[in-house]
Amino acid sequence: MPKAGVHPHYEATHVKCACGNQFDTRSTHKGPIVLEICAACHPFFTGKQKLVDTAGRVERFRRKYAAADSKKAAAAAK
Repeated sequence: MPKAGVHPHYEATHVKCACGNQFDTRSTHKGPIVLEICAACHPFFTGKQKLVDTAGRVERFRRKYAAADSKKAAAAAK
């Protein structure tokens, strides 16, 4: 039995993923947990390759380097 007042409370917590998967577990986290990716939708566990874009990072990367590539092409055409 843990000492009183030393260890955090370990209570039941509800977990919800962006893919719609929901389950209950135990954690020291206060309140429900919201995930972007879980074992039900992660490519490592499912065996399916899928692009997970968080906050538009992939699109921002493509825009950034598309501008650089267009400048290189214009310079090479001169």
